[in-house]
Amino acid sequence: MTRHYGYALLSEVIALIVAVSTAIYVGVASDEGSATHRTAPVREGAPRDPAAPASTGIWVGAWSASPVGAEPGTEVEGLAGRSVRNVVHTSVGGTSVRITLSNLYGQSALTLTHASIAVAAGTGTAAAVADTMRRLTFGGGASVVIPPGRQVLSDAVRLAIPADTDILVTTFSPTPSGPVTFHPHARQTSYVAEGDLTEDTTGVAYTGKVGSWRYLTALDVLSHESDGTVVVFGDSLTDGITSTENANRRWTDVLSRRLRAAVAAGQDVPRYSVVNQGISGNQILASGAGRPADNQAGVGRFHRDVLSRTNVKVVVIDLGVNDILRTPKLADPSRILNGLRTLVRQAHARGLKVIGATLMPFQGHRGYTDARENVRQRINAQIRTGKVFDAVVDFDQALRDPYNPRKFRPDYDSGDHLHPSDRGYERMAETFDLKDLKGAAPAEL
Repeated sequence: MTRHYGYALLSEVIALIVAVSTAIYVGVASDEGSATHRTAPVREGAPRDPAAPASTGIWVGAWSASPVGAEPGTEVEGLAGRSVRNVVHTSVGGTSVRITLSNLYGQSALTLTHASIAVAAGTGTAAAVADTMRRLTFGGGASVVIPPGRQVLSDAVRLAIPADTDILVTTFSPTPSGPVTFHPHARQTSYVAEGDLTEDTTGVAYTGKVGSWRYLTALDVLSHESDGTVVVFGDSLTDGITSTENANRRWTDVLSRRLRAAVAAGQDVPRYSVVNQGISGNQILASGAGRPADNQAGVGRFHRDVLSRTNVKVVVIDLGVNDILRTPKLADPSRILNGLRTLVRQAHARGLKVIGATLMPFQGHRGYTDARENVRQRINAQIRTGKVFDAVVDFDQALRDPYNPRKFRPDYDSGDHLHPSDRGYERMAETFDLKDLKGAAPAEL
């Protein structure tokens, strides 16, 4: 009898511990850590969103962008008194959604009193599909304060998010809070309106236009379409700096559509979403100025922009050209390769497979020299041996001019001899072997 009573008492204690643990809500996340399990505490006592998801599925990244720096002209006031409507394009769809907002480059606390999400009414518009407008909450409240250097994950809200579709994420800050953390060169028009028009669906008052994403760094969905996320880590070639605006013709966009079509056709490829963590001008080894550093080096931002993304399965790395072009003296290929191997080791420590790209040609660009070309060739030779990455996508071979392999094939050249045209970006995605996405990192003893 005593023995049975002891078991019953033990069961009750365990149940109590589980209940208390479930109730604990973790506070504000550092921008250096994962935002996938954390939200910021709020002072409002608003009830939790009744639309919180009840369905099953897997959280994956549907869109993301790396924070790059502090937006010029926002040092003091930030965007006080204005509604910021970011337009982003989804890789996969889902039944519920949540977002990450960053104040990494802020020098003061960012107060947001209102945030919303909706499906865009079309391409190139600030208007929303009216019945898709949802208010976002943070820890159950409508407002949130994000300390400088931090980020916040919203509560999940039930909303059908289609794949390959523009989504509107709007925030309103009533008080000065500069500077604004942003991602320039978005190749996507976003909008601004005076006053709190966060849940406006007409878009009429959103007369301000900007080619940057502000505050917003990730959009996750609870998906039945995807089993994980592919993170593409790179520079302007991944950022898609010369692709057509508002057309989603970066090579990562094309790759996402290829993968989704292959899955729909029943091909033996993984069901993954694709997110873009490219930063124009990014290098493997060197960061920009500032504290925190603008355009942080790849080895410094890898944890934040790759390892902390949601449900990552595979990493694709396309970095190194800027290390060659922007090094005052001739770049050391061994240092660049060691930097790439450092990224691979970090990914392998998390069990992530890494696919790496060869560096594409740039003869004709103002930074070209024969000595720099030799560095590029030496790096590519090592990549092709298979001793740097788990698999290789040979962008160099796919896009170079067969009559002069030091430069782009003319129809793949945007005109600056460094970045591809839309056709060139498409060719990059076509070159990618989707079956390389299968499997995980090799076991290391």
